[in-house]
Amino acid sequence: MKPYTLLFLLCACLFACSKPQYPIVEIETALGSIELEIYENEAPVTAKHFLANVDQNIFAKACFYRVVHLDNQEGRDIKIEVIQGGLFHDSIVDHLPTIQHERTDQTGILHKDGVISMARNQPGSASTEFFICVGDQPSLDAGGLRNPDGEGFAAFGKVIRGMDVVRKIQMQKEKDQMLLKRIPILSIRLIKE
Repeated sequence: MKPYTLLFLLCACLFACSKPQYPIVEIETALGSIELEIYENEAPVTAKHFLANVDQNIFAKACFYRVVHLDNQEGRDIKIEVIQGGLFHDSIVDHLPTIQHERTDQTGILHKDGVISMARNQPGSASTEFFICVGDQPSLDAGGLRNPDGEGFAAFGKVIRGMDVVRKIQMQKEKDQMLLKRIPILSIRLIKE
């Protein structure tokens, strides 16, 4: 074996061994599946909460119900593109535990294309509702202007397979950002620890 081939193989092995291993969650819908890597080390509070919800089958009757794209945000100066999912009904969500808000300037996870983050009202009110970014959404980061409090949203993972499904969901028929036909989440499960 030539020395440079051996060096190349060694470098490739070191790179592969040094890449962090993250838990992977699969969300199965009628439109296809989405795989997410969950950043436990970077966003420990949010990631562990989401994984606990998956483990406890909290999302058994979850769905994708809200889609935001450039054409359905009349009157908004700062536009975003996301799909939102979770338990949908406030009467259910309001009775579940909430978590401490992890800002993006603490975690380093920015709202880039495919990033999953927690939906919330006030900081510290996130529970079960989540969204996936379609394209980069810097106005959702800490200091961003989409939310008047400037705290941003708590990002905790990223789509590694299935962005075509995310985009398909985003293009479904809606009225005032709410899907006319919600997309049921058939299953959401941990497929790799």
